[in-house]
Amino acid sequence: MELNRRTVIAGAAAAGIAATTLGGTAEAAGSRKPTKKLFGTLADGTKVHIWSLANGGTRMKVLSWGGVVQSLEIPDRRGHYANVSAGFDNIEDYVAKTPYFGALIGRYGNRIAKGQFTLDGKSYQLSVNDGDNSLHGGSQGFDKRVWDVEPFTKGSDVGLHLYYTSVDGEMGYPGTLKVKVTYTLTRHGEWRIDYAATTDKATVVNLTSHVYWNLGGEGTGTIEDHELRIAASRYTPTDSGLIPTGELAKVAGTPFDFRKGKAIGRDIRTGHPQLVTAKGFDHNWVLDKGITARPEHVASLRDPHSGRTLKIATNEPGLQFYSGNFLDGTLVGPSGHTYRQGDALCLETQHFPDSPNHPSFPSTVLRPGQTYRTTTIHSFGA
Repeated sequence: MELNRRTVIAGAAAAGIAATTLGGTAEAAGSRKPTKKLFGTLADGTKVHIWSLANGGTRMKVLSWGGVVQSLEIPDRRGHYANVSAGFDNIEDYVAKTPYFGALIGRYGNRIAKGQFTLDGKSYQLSVNDGDNSLHGGSQGFDKRVWDVEPFTKGSDVGLHLYYTSVDGEMGYPGTLKVKVTYTLTRHGEWRIDYAATTDKATVVNLTSHVYWNLGGEGTGTIEDHELRIAASRYTPTDSGLIPTGELAKVAGTPFDFRKGKAIGRDIRTGHPQLVTAKGFDHNWVLDKGITARPEHVASLRDPHSGRTLKIATNEPGLQFYSGNFLDGTLVGPSGHTYRQGDALCLETQHFPDSPNHPSFPSTVLRPGQTYRTTTIHSFGA
């Protein structure tokens, strides 16, 4: 039987588990207002702060650098906490290295072919940082910017408002884009992300979060035994540069069929050409629900050893599943363990990669007078 967060906490309390195990009675039952302290200082003297908050049994630490989720702790079936998000324990690594651990991604999540697109008859050249392509907003995307952070409490919820203004021409994108992202921890321990943006010129926008998950705990090894389900009958195959070909291919009869749920490692070494090219899964799934007015459940992840579960709901049309293919053992997490291939995974809710160059894909164009809005909700259990 799968237990929800409140059941885990209530059961632990009934069993007399110490307050320190569940982070304190007040934290487990209610909330802890966001607090901040210095995390590090950039070369130009800019201070980077780390914010700590908790609610409904979920604990989170967020950096003003890149809106990074530096740590996210949830309990297992026995009430034991672990950080399930990969990251670093120092600002120097976040600045110098580019795995996008826990970061807010923009202006455009995922890849744009050759860093080029045409909008309203005008061509734009973006920052190229992934071979010939632009990835996750370019070499200095939103993950490499310091965000303004405003804490809040609202009823039984706690959270952070994050603000960033991307000026016209930054990384080659047109228009001054004003962005507000809200991280909310609800009384049920859910982590909700609300994205909003406006522009003064027509532009393209595709914001997402790049948390690397390991529900067994950060630094504990492979995620190939995690069981994943994705509510998608099609995906977007890619070329050798991991750019979508434009085809919406059926997952039936392929390793990309996660509709009924299966272990990630079951088919990852089958030799399918798409898996060989990407060195694993690094593809966009076309969600069956399409674009919806409200977030709908689209994916589930479960670690069979700890019992921890993650459910994702979104109003976005796509989900990029990345199986940590390029983790190569050179990055060291807060646990002191190195991250090797397949030690963490990403589930990025989004519009499709390279949409500006595929008119048949859902549009990512934002115009003056419009407001970009999208929401993703992460629900945890054990």
